[in-house]
Amino acid sequence: MDTNKIMLDEKDLQILSIVEHDARLSIREIAAKVHLSPTPVHGRLKRMEQAGVIKGYGALLDSRKIGKGIIVICQVTLKEHNKQAAREFIKAIHSFKEVVECYNIAGDFDFMLRIVTESMETYHDFFVNKLSEAAYIGQTKSIFVMDVIKQTHVML
Repeated sequence: MDTNKIMLDEKDLQILSIVEHDARLSIREIAAKVHLSPTPVHGRLKRMEQAGVIKGYGALLDSRKIGKGIIVICQVTLKEHNKQAAREFIKAIHSFKEVVECYNIAGDFDFMLRIVTESMETYHDFFVNKLSEAAYIGQTKSIFVMDVIKQTHVML
């Protein structure tokens, strides 16, 4: 986990908030909203991208409308708690397209995954043939999402 905090001023935060709400805006449109010229806005965005504050740009999709009708929160405990076990598990998770989010958590479980698949059958196939075969996997608990109440990427 990167704990290096970058210094952000009020204009940086305004730019981030604008981009977070609509990443399709042009540099010129963002500049007008924060009362700067396009050149410094472009520079600030590049600096925040290079520093990892902005990790990427994308659209928030409705999984069900693109044929991914099953959303599962899966909690995972590893059999062993050491760097090798964690490294191998994380490597496996990165290779699974079904896993759209993975968090290292504290508590009864070590990791929490958000998994999206087409159907219960495809989740079962993923669970049996991929996830349960991952190195060092121990206990799992699958929680099936009945409805999405709030889904956002907005933090500011």
